[in-house]
Amino acid sequence: MNLEQKIAKSRTTIFKAVFPNTTNHYDTLFGGTAMQLMDETAFITATRFSRQQMVTVSSDKIDFKKPIPAGTIVELIGCVTHVGNTSLKVGVDIFVEEMYTESREKAVSGEFTFVAVDENKKAVKIL
Repeated sequence: MNLEQKIAKSRTTIFKAVFPNTTNHYDTLFGGTAMQLMDETAFITATRFSRQQMVTVSSDKIDFKKPIPAGTIVELIGCVTHVGNTSLKVGVDIFVEEMYTESREKAVSGEFTFVAVDENKKAVKIL
């Protein structure tokens, strides 16, 4: 399997409903909750790509473009954007959808860097 096929196969999509217990006093999704969901999606994507133990080492510029109201559905899409020797980058976008209309727009985007590690938590080559 070539790199492009491996990237396509590891693409990860997760859907979540935004409930009031995950929102702030503005009735929109907490930024920290959005980042947690993004990191989880990125981790799953990185692991599906490498099939190795992966750890998050950084998150790059996370852009909050639109608020995500309670009572909406979010779709998180993770895709490998770069592969190095021991690390890879995963871009994650969050799209917000209204439950009862066709409305859908990108709300948040960011990039996460992961490193493959062995049982001693030392960096190893991505296979």
